[in-house]
Amino acid sequence: MAGFERRDLPDHVEAVREAYAPESLVLDAAADFETIPPEAAEELGLLVDALDPVAYPPEWLPEDAPAQLRRYAGSDFTIGMPGDGTVVWTRQTAPPTVIAKKRAEGTPDDFLAFLFAEAFVEVSLDVPEHFLGFFEASYRDLDAATPLGPNETYQLAAALFDAWVGLRVREEFRSWEESRPQLHAAWVDAGDRLVDRLEHLSSEVATGSLSFTAATEYACAAVKHDLDLPAPFSALDTAAYREHGADYAVRWAEKTFEKLAE
Repeated sequence: MAGFERRDLPDHVEAVREAYAPESLVLDAAADFETIPPEAAEELGLLVDALDPVAYPPEWLPEDAPAQLRRYAGSDFTIGMPGDGTVVWTRQTAPPTVIAKKRAEGTPDDFLAFLFAEAFVEVSLDVPEHFLGFFEASYRDLDAATPLGPNETYQLAAALFDAWVGLRVREEFRSWEESRPQLHAAWVDAGDRLVDRLEHLSSEVATGSLSFTAATEYACAAVKHDLDLPAPFSALDTAAYREHGADYAVRWAEKTFEKLAE
């Protein structure tokens, strides 16, 4: 992976940056990545004022946690993890940094604009940049609550965190109908593309044509777009989840897998 370049934003996206994260630095990455390699992360350090790598206690992780998650929890400067999408952000730099992966070049302009706007809103909110900062020690409880393997537990946790963040950011997107119509339309359009999948989620899980974790990913992505969810996922689109966070997510997983086992 070779380097980063500063990115210029369209005026309507730059206006969102100025409104929500005016101090943020916006970069293009020269390659795609799940996690930025250490040598590239060092180069990123040359573009910002300071680095503040995050680290988490190892006892938060189950014994069989994926190696990449263990590396993220450690003291190494780690940006980006599996499932993060085309645009990622971090507060481990000063100022905060928003990075577009190489694949952004093939992303439709309106949707890419929405992804940048979403990143700026998330940077402005008091939310962690990864699910481990959300679940903390209760990640072990989530692991214990499911019969899933370590990689599927990772996927489930990432999806549940996505829904919790979605409960917050969608309030902003909803408010943009008149003030930022182009971005609001992109938010609506992205949600419309999920509607057909939502209609068949329960039956696909029941017949085994879709895994439970994949169904959860679709449902949790839909929370951000304010769509109606089928049971049992509808319990994640609640004020209770927004308020109680990780504890609620773990209890939801316990109850859901208990029912699936009946």
